[in-house]
Amino acid sequence: MAQESLHLALIGPAPTHAAHVRADRFDSVGDLLTDARRYDVVLLDLPGSAAGEALREMRRHPAYGFTLAYCCQDEDPLCEALGDGPVPADLGLLEWQTWRTRYAALGEAQIQERFETRVLAWLWLRPPRQLRAVRNPQVPEHYEYPLLAALAGADAGSPLPLLQLMTQEGYIAEQVLVDRLRLCVSCGSGRLNYIDVCPDCQSIAISREPSLHCFVCGHVGAQEQFLKDGVLVCPNCLTRLRHIGSDYDRPMENYRCRSCRAFFVDAKVQARCLDCGHTHAPDELRVYEVRNYRLTEAGHLRCRQGFNTGMLASAGFNALGLVSISTFRYLLEWLMQMQARYKEPAFSLLGLRFVNFPQALAKMGEQRANLLVDNLVKRMIAGLRTTDRCTRTNDECLWLLLPCTDKEGLESVRQRILKLRELFAESGANEIELRVVSASAPDDLLEREDAELLMARLAGDLS
Repeated sequence: MAQESLHLALIGPAPTHAAHVRADRFDSVGDLLTDARRYDVVLLDLPGSAAGEALREMRRHPAYGFTLAYCCQDEDPLCEALGDGPVPADLGLLEWQTWRTRYAALGEAQIQERFETRVLAWLWLRPPRQLRAVRNPQVPEHYEYPLLAALAGADAGSPLPLLQLMTQEGYIAEQVLVDRLRLCVSCGSGRLNYIDVCPDCQSIAISREPSLHCFVCGHVGAQEQFLKDGVLVCPNCLTRLRHIGSDYDRPMENYRCRSCRAFFVDAKVQARCLDCGHTHAPDELRVYEVRNYRLTEAGHLRCRQGFNTGMLASAGFNALGLVSISTFRYLLEWLMQMQARYKEPAFSLLGLRFVNFPQALAKMGEQRANLLVDNLVKRMIAGLRTTDRCTRTNDECLWLLLPCTDKEGLESVRQRILKLRELFAESGANEIELRVVSASAPDDLLEREDAELLMARLAGDLS
């Protein structure tokens, strides 16, 4: 595709850094959003802070929520969270071709259907990008996820529960730890004031007061209590204190409460919420870890296979009839525990890997190569029993769980699957090889091995 076929929009007050770009120029994001034309790629020739706010406005608009957008000048954290980085040498042509193919495969109706699908689709349309947390003192938690806020649309409430749900479902995974906060248990705010109070009456009217420590009897009290006729005398044992270090010393910190006149060494610390006024002990506060997130293999597969919401999805299956990896591991663990306790039933686990799939992807194109593998998976599942289960950990690896199948039955399934290699030759994908590993219970199980370790051991033979 020629570069000229890419419809570019450039936002900037005057021709500066991107003056050579053949693009339609707009003075502001508002001018772009009111224009009847819809552009493929947007270039922002603005300073970092202005570009970040422009991106925030763009992402909130349905027409440009997912559009590739590059910054011509410096980037601030908001640009990194909402944009696609600096302008590539080809003005984003190659990335846009991938973007267009994936966007067409999903369909705009599926993408816009739910908040969750909008977030997953945004990440899938631009594989290297992440959900980034940005520090914002204007929000109670001190950090926000600008992309979640922009894509939320009419969905009310905090987007953080959705973030936790997608993490639990395995669609996104935690990345770098950005910060660790302590939040109010009552309202969830991070605006807290840590204050010293009197341990007796909880008053904040305390002050540091000079004090002395008598070495003879151990008495500690205010310095004024030791002064008598211009000399130092312990009020408890009446010993005259002459030499500091041998007769007495000065404690590092002592406090006097001006409300109840209590004298104490260590004040009590309280955390008071500046939003709701609730008071906590510091160890009662909720710890909140702020992280960036990336799309996982499970999220990648869900996007590639479509956001199915029909009967299969409600039963835990995706569009190809595959169960999630967490469900698959649960079923495998259950069978392994049954085998350990009752010595039955026999079962087999079979792993497959499409070797050289990335090379075929580059040669055939993403859409054609994925369609080829999906067809093979469908034919494979069609030949399985209704009691068998299948999952996919990534584009290359597939797993089959075959209950009540011994080694002899496993070999029969293995031979049927290997015959499907002819599909690669028929489609011109000769570089793809089908590698198979397997294990049968109880002979191939190791002592104290769980489902995750068993799959990891077999995956090592697939690599």
